[in-house]
Amino acid sequence: MGDGGGETAAAKRRGCSCSKGDFFPEKSFESWASYGKALRETGMRLRNRVTARALEETELHEVRARSGYDMKKNLSWWDLIWFGIGAVIGAGIFVLTGQEANEVAGPAVVLSYVISGFSAMLSVFCYTEFAVEIPVAGGSFAYLRVELGDFMAFVAAGNILLEYVIGGAAVARSWTSYFATLLNHDPNDFRIHATALADDYNRLDPIAVVVISIICTAAVLSTKGTSRFNYIASIIHLAVICFIIIAGLTKANASNYTPFAPYGVRGIFSASAVLFFAYIGFDAVSTMAEETKNPAKDVPIGLVGSMTIVTLAYCTLAVTLCLMQPYNTIDVDAPFSVAFQVAGMDWAKYIVAFGALKGMTTVLLVSAVGQARYLTHIARTHMVPPWLAQVHGTTGTPINATIVMLCATAVIAFFTNLGILSNLLSISTLFIFMLVAVALLVRRYYVAGETSDSDRNKLVASIVLILASSIATATYWGLSEEGWIGYVVTVPIWFLSTLFLWLAVPKAREPRLWGSPMVPWLPSASIAVNIFLLGSIDRDSFARFGIWTTALLIYYLFLGLHASYDTAMAAERTAGPTKRLEEGNSGR
Repeated sequence: MGDGGGETAAAKRRGCSCSKGDFFPEKSFESWASYGKALRETGMRLRNRVTARALEETELHEVRARSGYDMKKNLSWWDLIWFGIGAVIGAGIFVLTGQEANEVAGPAVVLSYVISGFSAMLSVFCYTEFAVEIPVAGGSFAYLRVELGDFMAFVAAGNILLEYVIGGAAVARSWTSYFATLLNHDPNDFRIHATALADDYNRLDPIAVVVISIICTAAVLSTKGTSRFNYIASIIHLAVICFIIIAGLTKANASNYTPFAPYGVRGIFSASAVLFFAYIGFDAVSTMAEETKNPAKDVPIGLVGSMTIVTLAYCTLAVTLCLMQPYNTIDVDAPFSVAFQVAGMDWAKYIVAFGALKGMTTVLLVSAVGQARYLTHIARTHMVPPWLAQVHGTTGTPINATIVMLCATAVIAFFTNLGILSNLLSISTLFIFMLVAVALLVRRYYVAGETSDSDRNKLVASIVLILASSIATATYWGLSEEGWIGYVVTVPIWFLSTLFLWLAVPKAREPRLWGSPMVPWLPSASIAVNIFLLGSIDRDSFARFGIWTTALLIYYLFLGLHASYDTAMAAERTAGPTKRLEEGNSGR
């Protein structure tokens, strides 16, 4: 395979070609004999990859160079704020609010938004430190590869891709629902009923496929052009949200807020796990750090600023909706449009539907940009075919990755209903956010050559206890509807583990440019909250998550492992050995 420079030159010569060498250039796939030899070495190679960690310099330079061309650095904090708003405000608030208020939480759905928003903000701080310190297109995949190793990064990568595909599919199907409302039709009037398929998969949605195709075309042309369209559309979208709040509150009835929590505390937390879907998308902004002019300034302002605006908007919209109608009469498909219709403001439902379509369009657009950059960086490591890492020389965008991801999104959107999509999406996202918080603890408290064995062992013990107590709390919540004894045990263990880490383990590293505040408390709280929300998701969704994870591991053992191992060995021959997991990573 040669050195990094050779790979770069080859990539530039190929452009966006499509040969066997673009998909499987590694030594293990030269012939069936080579592949058989690789399979026989699976155990040894797996042990190598489980403990292998990437260096920051490798991610920032050598790995990035495998795309052939650099992405253009033309984004500012202003672009990132609007990307954040555009990425997040969409199907979650306009569709799931009605579903969760009607069936799960009642008017207390506003508290569900507060809880899920708090969890999202904790994750935002963790992501921001990594995005500033390691500004590459790989986002959380790159962060985990540096701190937790190749194998954990791959498991996360598969769930990142699942998150984007399912998220895009859910928003595309919601787009059809609001488009139907705009035309005074039922959403199923625009869907094909395939009676031979299972109930959750038999409403085929061709409009969703068309919308995704248009978004794909826009995303491959220009990131800066996409940004300009996004913030213009997002400004219009925020204007519509202000209209909904002001006009909706003129039809408010305080009696609709009684009872406030008809489904109890459990309903509030169950809804918050699903409504976390409404905050998904901000991680796409972290993938754009490679294209920002000044990551140390632009990324923190963009991520934290956009999430603050989004959380305030969500809570205000949820209060407004539940004041307009009794919770048990809220429409589950197009809640805001129907609420205005019931209130005698038929004309307003068209403004709401238009705003919702605008919001969902920007969500799809930013998602298309983010997911392509994730896949591009994953392909740079050869965990998936490197053909997907190619960046077009003219547009400066990853065309192959964009098209492949959006084709997958279109297939899922064509068949699958929103309920299945939102639950499965929340599992993948919460799992990834939990891993990023763990990685931040490792990053701050462990550096090779500086951290003693004793401090390393204390760190490992603290993280294990934080994870175990968080899992135990979530499990007890899921199994015991009335009990409280378990929390008396699990919550103090979490608190004392974090306190021990804070007091007994010295920090081995401070961030160079921008750092998350309140470490270790903030990432530890992020771990606990994300795991707790996971405990509120239904059993069927976990079964689907298990099937997907199994499929990922099968792919990894037969293809991804051998491709990434060959690539790493070639890089070691030219650039020196990769760090082992137990050696830490200085990042210097």
